[in-house]
Amino acid sequence: MTEPTALPTIAATEEHRFPCDQCGADLRFDPGDARLICDHCGASQPVDDTPWSGGAIRELDFRQAIDNQLPAQDIEAVRASSCPNCGARIEFGTDIHATECPFCATPVVTDTGDHRQIKPKGLLPFALDEEQARTAMTDWLGRLWFAPNGLQDYARKGRRMAGIYVPYWTFDADTTTDYTGQRGTDYYETRTVIRNGKREQVRVRKTRWRSVSGRVARFFDDVLVLASRSLPKRYTDALEPWDLTALEPYAPHYLAGFRAEGYQVELGDAFQQAREIMDRQIVRDIKFDIGGDHQRVGSVDTAIGTLTFKHVLLPVWMAAYKYRGKTYRFVVNGRSGRVQGERPWSAWKIGIAVVLGLILAGVAGYLIALNEGQF
Repeated sequence: MTEPTALPTIAATEEHRFPCDQCGADLRFDPGDARLICDHCGASQPVDDTPWSGGAIRELDFRQAIDNQLPAQDIEAVRASSCPNCGARIEFGTDIHATECPFCATPVVTDTGDHRQIKPKGLLPFALDEEQARTAMTDWLGRLWFAPNGLQDYARKGRRMAGIYVPYWTFDADTTTDYTGQRGTDYYETRTVIRNGKREQVRVRKTRWRSVSGRVARFFDDVLVLASRSLPKRYTDALEPWDLTALEPYAPHYLAGFRAEGYQVELGDAFQQAREIMDRQIVRDIKFDIGGDHQRVGSVDTAIGTLTFKHVLLPVWMAAYKYRGKTYRFVVNGRSGRVQGERPWSAWKIGIAVVLGLILAGVAGYLIALNEGQF
């Protein structure tokens, strides 16, 4: 199932800026104090607690979206451009025409025109500032003994990390599944066998199978699917878990000073991924319902009732470092500080480890031979 490309005609999203009351420079959201601060003059001000998106986070109807029937208020137009190197979809403010891709450090220039997309309904605000994220990353690198020392030093002293909101989809689904299968119950038979010329009795386990059928139901809440293709999925999966219970209704002040990536995985394609996650859980539910010692699942017929979704943004600190001609990328969960990235290897450290291993093996062999009186 794929999402129609046509969306309702809408006006461009209003540009939100937060000028400092004292000097007029742009404010940024500070994760530590949850305030807007000015890096130019040091002033700060509280965020506006007025809900920007109408209060509580609102789920959208999936089938309505697939049929291109979402209300215009749920669609926005954004200025975005794809990175020519990694394909990341980077959003631009109205006064910005060029930037650097936070995923791979490639220069990106905005194209002309607006891109229409489903509005984000919620986000997790950053809880870690850049200094905390950098500390988490350098600590992680420090635990990689085979990482080049030069890369660790470069990462400590290198360019600023980029705080970016990464797009995700979440799905809620009310499911009912009829199934058929078989329940296996173990039992034992005693048999006589001959071993070493002697008769022995042994117990042999066997399984008795019985056909079963039944129904299981499960409500899936916030099945999370990455909507970006800019980073390997193994990196973003390793940043989990996300505390989705702390999602806040979308408000532009949370994005002040940060970047946001537009989604690349369309809604219909994302649901196919979500359905695979749901199906795996449903099979586990069926096996539990079948019971017994073993289970065989035959037919599975799942009906989905209410099916809703939302577009959410999750906070990630990113660093892309070019060291000796190679780009290394690292990501830090902007809430928990969990780190993942491309593991760098130091050839000389590996060589030293191999030599030390050979020396230790030689010493061990010599001591064993000495103990056995061969010397």
